[in-house]
Amino acid sequence: MTKALTKAKDFKKSKSGTYVSIATTAFGAFGVAKRIKKAKAEQDTLRLIDATVAAVGIVTGLAILYRELKRLGDDDVLLG
Repeated sequence: MTKALTKAKDFKKSKSGTYVSIATTAFGAFGVAKRIKKAKAEQDTLRLIDATVAAVGIVTGLAILYRELKRLGDDDVLLG
C-alpha cells in the first residue's frame, strides 16, 4: 500500500477527519430540532421522546468526538 493511500485510509483518525465528523454530527442536529418542533406542534409525546433521545445521542457523539480531538493533539496521522 502506498504512503498516500495509507494517509487517506487514516483520515478518520486525523484532526481534519475529526473536524469533518463533528460538522456532520452537528448538521444532524438541525434535523432533530425540526423533529422536536414538529412533535411539539402536533403534541405527539412519542415522537417528542424519540427526537429527544436522538438529540441526546448527538450531544454524546459530539462529546466523544471532542474528546478524540483533544487526544490527537500534535500526533496527527496526516502531518507526518
